[in-house]
Amino acid sequence: MSGANALRGEAELRVGGAPYVLRPSFAALVAAESELGSLFALVERAADGRLGLGEMAALFWHCVRDRPDTLTREAVGEAVVAGGLAAATPALRVLLGQILQGR
Repeated sequence: MSGANALRGEAELRVGGAPYVLRPSFAALVAAESELGSLFALVERAADGRLGLGEMAALFWHCVRDRPDTLTREAVGEAVVAGGLAAATPALRVLLGQILQGR
């Protein structure tokens, strides 16, 4: 699965070497918000450098487009750790930008 479309506000995250498209759809953001609390507060924490690793992984998990049954939430979290924050930051920036600006 690959082919993130920037015009749709999508980003890409590599998990186990495979690319996954992150799409901040309404359903994905509602699911993330129900788990993480206010998305506005999430953006504020990120801007202040207080976004937790678990929060980032949860946001990514909820935004994986066409998530296959073989992909686990733990694998998404491990991918963030394995790749480091520098590798995850571009995807996070895209998702947070979409939360603030929309399409």
